[in-house]
Amino acid sequence: MIKAVIIDDEPTLQDVNKQLLAEYFPEIKVVGIANSVSSAVDTINHNQPDLVLLDIAIKEGTGFEVLQKLRPYTFKVVFITGFDSYAIKAIKYSALDYILKPVNEIEFQHAIKRAVNEIKAKSDTSVQSDILMESFKKETQSKKLVLKTTESLNIVDIADILYCQSDNSYTTFYLTDNEKITVSKSIKEYDELLNEYNFFRTHQSYLVNLNFIKKVDKSDGGFVIMKNKREIPVSIRQKKSLIKRLSNL
Repeated sequence: MIKAVIIDDEPTLQDVNKQLLAEYFPEIKVVGIANSVSSAVDTINHNQPDLVLLDIAIKEGTGFEVLQKLRPYTFKVVFITGFDSYAIKAIKYSALDYILKPVNEIEFQHAIKRAVNEIKAKSDTSVQSDILMESFKKETQSKKLVLKTTESLNIVDIADILYCQSDNSYTTFYLTDNEKITVSKSIKEYDELLNEYNFFRTHQSYLVNLNFIKKVDKSDGGFVIMKNKREIPVSIRQKKSLIKRLSNL
């Protein structure tokens, strides 16, 4: 039996989460519910859950503060939150699971299933939690990115990423040390995360670090040559924006 605690300050959503767990995950037992930072800390300490469904915006503060007060912790966390660009970015950088409000049943099932698999496998998410807390504590986006594969967690300095290549729902990261890491997330998600770090979507299949571009070919469509001599295609509609971004570096 997996023990779960639900942290949310909206009674309706407490009930929704509890009902979805009962319907789709009979092996999970809800042992506590709380709606504030202090009651969340008390409830988790008292019940020692395996899984915490944690809202970001709760009474007295945030879900991040709950985790800060409980560190180090071993339970798995699935965040449930309304749209908040900063909070979601922090969660994505750490490769932790989240569900957006209003809760979608399919997304809920996928997120909880991944958490259950990690609980059963006794996966250690402490590194991910550290990166999440670092981002929250500094109130700025972390300069490290967690790339999660089926075999491992890879902690990557964003400055060491040369470019990313898309293959449908997979994205391969090419690093300065010639390492390649493939994750099962779309390039669109990383485009949104890395844009502020001088990354640019030259083509639907490529996201490049502008700091590693050596040369730009100006023919129609064309391509860029990276410092590792790799040629990356540039779509016609992106060329003007690319040249403008490079001129502003």
